[in-house]
Amino acid sequence: MAKIISHPLRFFAVSAATPMLLIALGAIFGGPFALAALLYMTALSYGADELILRIAEPLDEDGITKDANRLSAALAIAHFPLLALVVFALSGGTGLALGGLIATFLAAGLFFGQVSNSNAHELIHRSNRVLRGLGKWVYISLLFGHHASAHPKVHHRWVATPDDPNTAQEGESFYDFAPRAWKGSFSAGYDMEKQDLERKSGRALNPYVTYIGGGIAMVVLSIFIGGFGGLIGYLLLCAHAQTQLLLSDYVQHYGLTRAMRDDGNYEPVGVKHSWNAPHWFTSHMMLNAPRHSDHHAHPMRPYPALRLPTALEAPMLPHSLPAMATIALIPSLWRKVMSRALTRWRAQEAQASTVQP
Repeated sequence: MAKIISHPLRFFAVSAATPMLLIALGAIFGGPFALAALLYMTALSYGADELILRIAEPLDEDGITKDANRLSAALAIAHFPLLALVVFALSGGTGLALGGLIATFLAAGLFFGQVSNSNAHELIHRSNRVLRGLGKWVYISLLFGHHASAHPKVHHRWVATPDDPNTAQEGESFYDFAPRAWKGSFSAGYDMEKQDLERKSGRALNPYVTYIGGGIAMVVLSIFIGGFGGLIGYLLLCAHAQTQLLLSDYVQHYGLTRAMRDDGNYEPVGVKHSWNAPHWFTSHMMLNAPRHSDHHAHPMRPYPALRLPTALEAPMLPHSLPAMATIALIPSLWRKVMSRALTRWRAQEAQASTVQP
């Protein structure tokens, strides 16, 4: 026990696993457990971010990779029975009252979209095929399997350009962005996989066969778990989780663009092309997803080793990533907050460029 308590990954493990336990208890017993799960994903995380002001230093990449992969694998494996339990609960299988059903649904959707998504995102960047497969199936279970192709093959290549469906343009509301990003990434990811297969001249199936077939299997399984109620609960849960995932994409690159060079190519991706957040608690809960600049600079780097750039190096969000995702749901407030943030960052960039030799 002492070894676990003192382990370098203890804060990642505790902050990401605690809501899983609360959601599971809430799905079974409802009442205070369901409310506690919802408060953990909302008020507690926001409050902890405001109270804990220290910055976690990046851990040693060579020394922590194996344990980081083990924790990610454990979280991914636990995702599937938790998803099945929540679907069963939403179908009425555990006899929850209306308040418990609503709290469980909201908490679980936030967890799957913020924590399971962040973990699956880590796994699809790993070199190990088993780990990549785990991440892929987490996305498939949320009916978002194409993200396993579109994210590394489209987003990472074209981020902060008009060619990336998952980069939000300045002034674009989340409600305009979300359908464009979903459809655009689905088709762009398919095109990239098709081109890769044509270059290899192999007989391998396009991964989209697995994404679509696996999604259909998940829908059938939801009916098996909870009948028609299970199906409705599952589809609503997937929509809730996908909304959280798209909100992360929307927030993390909003209004940032790469310049076109004289040779007709875009400038290389740099730290200035992603929004970051320094908040201690949600950074651990989301496996350092808010350290987004360093992830784009080093996609294979394990999450505990990601570096947080300074506010002089990269743009910083005015609030934590989950808080900004909530603000993005109110377009007028979002534009007010982010127009100021973009103006400050661009002025800072301009000033830095004038002092460079």
